[in-house]
Amino acid sequence: MAERRVNVGWAEGLHARPASIFVRAATATGVPVTIAKADGNPVNAASMLAVLGLGAQGGEEIVLASDAEGADAALDRLAKLVAEGLDELPATV
Repeated sequence: MAERRVNVGWAEGLHARPASIFVRAATATGVPVTIAKADGNPVNAASMLAVLGLGAQGGEEIVLASDAEGADAALDRLAKLVAEGLDELPATV
């Protein structure tokens, strides 16, 4: 299983707008991805409610994982998005 550990780059964490950006990006990959706090249970990264339910704070480590074909590229893009705390969904994600 491919995995990326990354610190949340959004100061407010994965709440409201950042969570929406992340979920849209996760869905756009076309690859099933899970997201979890470093010490928590993984949830579906394409589910807004699941991502909000994590309560991931700014600077907190999260784990992105997938065992699907194409997982490495998808996880790299999502990890970059989270780490940089981008305000908009980049066209390349």
